[in-house]
Amino acid sequence: MIKGISILRRAEDKAVYDRLSSFFASMGFAPGAGWKDSVSSGASFLAPLGNLEFVNGTFPSVADLMVEVTSLDQAYQAAERWLRADGGEAATKKLSEPTDTDWKARAFTVEPEPGFAFTFWAWTDPLKGKLVALEGDLSAEGMKFAIVVARWNAVITDRLLEGALDAMLRSGAKRQDIQVVRVPGAWEVPAAARTIAEQKKVDAIVTLGCLIRGETAHYEAIYNEVSRGIGQSQQETGIPHGFGVLTCETLEQALNRAGIKAGNKGFEAAAAAIEMVSMKRKIAESGKA
Repeated sequence: MIKGISILRRAEDKAVYDRLSSFFASMGFAPGAGWKDSVSSGASFLAPLGNLEFVNGTFPSVADLMVEVTSLDQAYQAAERWLRADGGEAATKKLSEPTDTDWKARAFTVEPEPGFAFTFWAWTDPLKGKLVALEGDLSAEGMKFAIVVARWNAVITDRLLEGALDAMLRSGAKRQDIQVVRVPGAWEVPAAARTIAEQKKVDAIVTLGCLIRGETAHYEAIYNEVSRGIGQSQQETGIPHGFGVLTCETLEQALNRAGIKAGNKGFEAAAAAIEMVSMKRKIAESGKA
């Protein structure tokens, strides 16, 4: 039901209105739509987050309008520049030095116009007040997987399969919970992955294949459709798909990406699939809280 919150402050005349608008613009606020009619006008400024807070007990020594910023020093420098440009050195007396607060933050107060004081602040604790990223982990215990692997270029895809199995087993998956499905080539990988995904019997699918450029446009045509099909299967079924289809200029490049020099992309695709399953479960659990 609630859409937004607005705080209205009346400017006594056009000069004050213009000065306050200039100050907030210089501080980096995104301009809002504002309004203008026959009796009044309004300059609006937008912030990513709005809070309405009520205080019980000791009220902090701050202005009644507080602005949280990501870098207090940059905000301070911006306010100082604006004051100097507006009124010279004497105007900076309207700006307090950044100080530590009792709620693990730093803050300063600025009064660009008499009667209009604003406190800018930032957390000193790097995680306080910031969203902590929700990430998956690499424990595959209790997860079920399918690996769809192309037989074409088997000298490469067999190595990719070994890497994917290694990642899963190292992470705690059981052999009986891993289904390996072989298809003729990379072109057939998306169809097989989609069929498995629609059955909803596995937690994730790892797709493995290898395309090596030839002298015709066949390579681009196949790759575009394979990547599109795998992406569509993941998006429309909700089952994570690890992407391990190599696209290389030469056989040497493919061998390097299958474990010779540049790591094993099958291992990486499986690890990504495990992490996505874990993250999906955490998101589901956080939604129940």
